Amino acid sequence: MSTIGKALSLLDTLSRLDKEVGLTDIARLCSLDKATARRFLVELEKHGFVEQDPDSRRYRIGSAPVRLARIREARYPFLRVAVPFIKTLAESSAETVHLSEFSGGRLSTIHVEDPPRAHRIIVDVGSILPFHATASGLAFLAFCPPKQIDAALQKPLEKFTDHTVVDPKLIRGLLDETAARGFSISHQGLEAGVISAAAPVRAPDGRPVGCVAIAAPLSRTTKTAIHEFGAQAITAANGISEKYYGSERLMGTSPNIRRRD
Repeated sequence: MSTIGKALSLLDTLSRLDKEVGLTDIARLCSLDKATARRFLVELEKHGFVEQDPDSRRYRIGSAPVRLARIREARYPFLRVAVPFIKTLAESSAETVHLSEFSGGRLSTIHVEDPPRAHRIIVDVGSILPFHATASGLAFLAFCPPKQIDAALQKPLEKFTDHTVVDPKLIRGLLDETAARGFSISHQGLEAGVISAAAPVRAPDGRPVGCVAIAAPLSRTTKTAIHEFGAQAITAANGISEKYYGSERLMGTSPNIRRRD
C-alpha cells in the first residue's frame, strides 16, 4: 500500500471509532509502528483531517472531512434527495430503514431512520455492509457486471453467524433470485435474529450506486411481511433514482432485468 493509502486508511480507521484514542492505540489498530503513525497524524492534523485534544493528547476526526462532505452534498445532493424517501419508508414499515452508498469499493451506511419501537434493529451510520452477508450487499451485487461479482466472491468471505452464506456458488444463487424479483433478503446473514430486505438505487445506465434496506427482528417478521418490505424498498429506491437523476427513465430498473455485462 502506498504512503497516501496508509494515511487514508488510518483516517478511515479513526472515523469508525466512537471515542478519542491515543497514538499507541491508533498504531495498533492500523498495524503501523508508532513513529509512522505519528508522522501520518502530524500531516493529517496540519490539513485539518484530524484533531488532537490538547489535554488528553488523544486524536479524533477533524473538520476537513465535514467541509468536504458538505461541498460534495451541495454539488451531488444524493443524501438530501434520498432522506425524505427513507423517512417515509420508516413510517410505513415501522422498522429500521437505512440508506447506503458505494464508494471506494465498499458499501457503507450513510443515513438511518429508526422506528418508534423499543425493540428495533440498530444500524450505525458509517458501518460497512459486507456484500455477501447483508441485504444491501446482495441487492447491490446482484445488479453489478459479472466481473465485479467475480472479484467480490474471490475474496475471503467472513462467516458472521451460523446463517451467513459463504459458498460462492450459493451466493450466486441468491444474486440470481435477487435480480429476478428486484430485491434481496438476508436471513440472519450479519447478525442473529435479524432479517432484512433491500433494493438498489441505480444510475440511468442501470449501475447500482447504493441501496435502500429495511431491517427487522426475525421474531416479528413473517414471510409475507419481508416480501412486502422488499416491494416497498424497490419503490423507494426507484423514487430516489428518478428524482436524483432527473425525469429520464432509468435504464434497467425493472425488477426482471438481468445484470449487465
